[in-house]
Order: sequence, then structure tokens, then C-alpha cells
Amino acid sequence: MKKAILATKVGMTQIFNEDGSLVPVTVLQAGPCVVTQVKTQENDGYDAVQVGFVDKKERIINKDAAGRKEVIHRHGVNKAQKGHFAKAGVTSKRYVREFRFENASEFALAQEIKADMFEVGDRIDASAISKGKGFQGAIKRHNQSRGPMAHGSKFHRHQGSNGACSSPSRVFKGKGMPGHMGCKKITIQNLTIVRIDAEKNLILVKGAVPGPKKALVTIKETTKVEA
Repeated sequence: MKKAILATKVGMTQIFNEDGSLVPVTVLQAGPCVVTQVKTQENDGYDAVQVGFVDKKERIINKDAAGRKEVIHRHGVNKAQKGHFAKAGVTSKRYVREFRFENASEFALAQEIKADMFEVGDRIDASAISKGKGFQGAIKRHNQSRGPMAHGSKFHRHQGSNGACSSPSRVFKGKGMPGHMGCKKITIQNLTIVRIDAEKNLILVKGAVPGPKKALVTIKETTKVEA
């Protein structure tokens, strides 16, 4: 059975092992997630479990004296989403993701998935949207080297040569150039779970996890096992 859960990033701290060694960890608020749909081979062509995470407000619509509708909470749940969650018998959720479990048929609607699904020592893959850095130059974005910083130099933090002018007379695709940095999906593989607090649904992972604080993090059982 594969393990997976949604979590939010709380931040980083450090803990001590029993032997006294210091371990930097990332604290993740993992779940509780609820099952909003169970997909089967017969109905959907594959087996999967759809889960929801973090409650979301519904749209609030009031009417003024003239009878005109006024939407107070615009980013709430629409009618289609509301019906989908009502069918599962759960409250509206902000995040909805799907995991392909081999034993998807064993899950039931509105069933909770908590942090105790994992154990200490499990290897996981953590995926999240990295921090956005805006528009950055080639030195920061691609770790390219700078030019001389002497007074006579006219090349400091500019990018170097992009290619010959006559041949091939173009810049090859994939050339490291200035541009938008960050704000893309990053996956770090083979992270180790060092501690689990089942009561508070906290998972402490050794090392760093992508994304800023309060970011949505997808935790899955690792696909690659180190020898």
C-alpha cells in the first residue's frame, strides 16, 4: 500500500536524537485529510482516492433593499463543488488532490487520513511550489560567474557571451538567461521522517522542504530507494 497525505509547512527547527546528535527538521501539519471520492477501475478506468484538506468557506450572497444580489465572499465554494462535497458527506475543502492507491476500494467516503499513516524512518518525497524570487539575473538564477570588479572593467554582473555571431548565428535553446525565478513545483526525494506527533498530526522531516511557510506540501512514499 502506498502512503500519501497533504500537509502545510509550519517552519523549520532542530531536535536532538537519543545519541545527542542535532538534526535540522521541517515541521509539517499533515492532515487530517478526508476522502471526498473513491475512483474505481469499473467507473473511472483506474483506482484512486480523492482527498480534501483545509476547510473552505461557502459563498455568502445577500440582497439589498432593491433586491440586487451582493456577493460578500467571492472566493468561496460554488454550487458544483458544494454538491460534490455534500455527496461525500464532508464539509467544503480548499485543497482537493488525488492519490493512486492500490487498495483504493478499501477507503470509504468521509474517512479521515491522518499523520499516523506514516512511521518514523519512512522515506518520502515532498512536493511544493517554491518561493517566488521575481525577475533575477543570470548570476543569481543560474549561479553564473561575475566579471572583474576593477574600476576599468565594464563587465561586472552582466551575462557573458551567448554564442558566436556568424556561426551558428543564434542562441541555443536552454541557454541560462535572466528571467523569472522560483514559483514552480519542486520535489525533493528520499527525505526521512524522524518524528511523528499523532495527536497534533505533525510530521518532522529531516532537512528542508520546498515552499514558504503555510505552503501546501504533498507527501508521498518515495519512488526511489537509496542503496
